[in-house]
Amino acid sequence: MVPCPYCSELIDTGLSSCPHCQSQLTIAPTASQAHAPAAEAAPPKGNSTVMIWVLVIGGFVVTGVCGVGILIALLLPAVSQAREAARQSQCKNNMKQIGLAMHNYHDTYGTFPPAYIPDSDGKPMHSWRVLLLPFVDQGFVHGQYDFDKPWDDPANLAVTRNTPVVFRCPSAPGQTNTTHYVFITGPGTCFEGAEGIRIPDIEDGTSETILVIESHDTAIPWYEPRDLSIAELGSSAPTTGHPGGFNALKADGSVRMITGVSFDQLKALFSPSGGEVVGEH
Repeated sequence: MVPCPYCSELIDTGLSSCPHCQSQLTIAPTASQAHAPAAEAAPPKGNSTVMIWVLVIGGFVVTGVCGVGILIALLLPAVSQAREAARQSQCKNNMKQIGLAMHNYHDTYGTFPPAYIPDSDGKPMHSWRVLLLPFVDQGFVHGQYDFDKPWDDPANLAVTRNTPVVFRCPSAPGQTNTTHYVFITGPGTCFEGAEGIRIPDIEDGTSETILVIESHDTAIPWYEPRDLSIAELGSSAPTTGHPGGFNALKADGSVRMITGVSFDQLKALFSPSGGEVVGEH
C-alpha cells in the first residue's frame, strides 16, 4: 500500500487511477518511493552569502574605527606642534611689525618712542604702545585717544578696550586686554625715563641691543604706561609659552629667539652703550 499523490489515501501499488479521488496516475507510486526518507532541506544559499558579507563588512568597520583612533592618537602631537609653530611665527611677525613701527617713529620724531609720556608731576601718563598706534595701522584709535587725560580715564578706557592684535602673542594665555611685548626699563637700559633714545646713542650697535622682549606673565594692559624693569625681571629670562626661549626685538629691527643665555648676557643686551662683549645668543 502507498499513499495517493493527490489525496494521500492508501492505495495498492500498480494502479492507473486512484479508487478514492479517481485521479489518473500517470506513473503509479512504488513501494520504494513510499518508504524513501525525505531529503534534508538544504539551508538557503542566499542567507549564507548575506551573513558572510555582514561579517566581512563588520570586520572592515571595526578595523577602520580602530585604525582611525590609532591614526588620530599618532597625529595629535604633530598637529599640536604645527599649531604652536604657527603661533610662534605670528608672534615673531607681530614683533617685526612693532620694530618697523618704531623705526618709522624714529624717522618721524628723531628718536625711538619713550617708555612713557609723563604728566606734570612726572608720573607715567601714556604708554609707548599708544604712541605707536598710527604706525601699526591703528590711526583711528590714536585719533580717538585723549592725550590730555590719563590712560585710565574712562574716556580713554572706552577707546582702548579692544586690543590691537599686534600687541598680543597668540601662544599666551590671560586676559585679552593685556600685552606680551614690553620694554626693559631702568638704569643702564635704552629706556631709563621719559626720554626716547636715538640710534646714534646705541653705541654697542643696533644688532647687539634689545628694545622689546616677549613676556607672557607680566599681565600689563596694553595701554598702561608700565613695562618691565631690570629689578622686576630679577635674575632670569622672561617666561613664555614657547619651548626654549623668548622672542626679542633688537634695535636694528630684527627679531631673534633668545635661548640659553645667562642673565649677565641679557643685561648686556639691554644696555645701549655699556661696551659689553655679549658673544653668541
